Amino acid sequence: MPVIDVSTNPDDRSIVITAEFAAPLARVWQLYADPRQLERVWGPPTHPATVVEHALTPGGRVLYYMTGPEGEKYYGGWRVLAVDEPNGFTFEDFFADEEFRVRSDLPVSTNTYAFEAAGAGTRATFSSTYETAEALAQVLEMGMEEGATLAINQIDALLAEG
Repeated sequence: MPVIDVSTNPDDRSIVITAEFAAPLARVWQLYADPRQLERVWGPPTHPATVVEHALTPGGRVLYYMTGPEGEKYYGGWRVLAVDEPNGFTFEDFFADEEFRVRSDLPVSTNTYAFEAAGAGTRATFSSTYETAEALAQVLEMGMEEGATLAINQIDALLAEG
């Protein structure tokens, strides 16, 4: 399993997931740069993602929805803030309605995904910060930690495909 550590910190309103992959940095980067690969690993296995717009560039956006086991759809998106290919990127992650408008009733997070070479593989640090401790608690209660861990742990299978 790629996830080696998960830590939450209500004082700085963050969750940090650390993972290690048996693939070079450039290959891990491709998972996020290619929308077809991203949709295979963005949602947990029970809620696969469909990426409908993908611009991993500063000022760009990524829009997606996840489909649940009963066919229900959950919409979301990223506002890309910074990109340092292949070392990582920063984005705001938001819940959306079916028109991809930001839902004001759910938290927005600022995320930094950082990748670094680690031996023959790659170490990834996925950091999410929320505006308030209550917002962090809300997404944790919604199962974000478990869902993110399940999603990240399916990356090895895609990397193994080459």
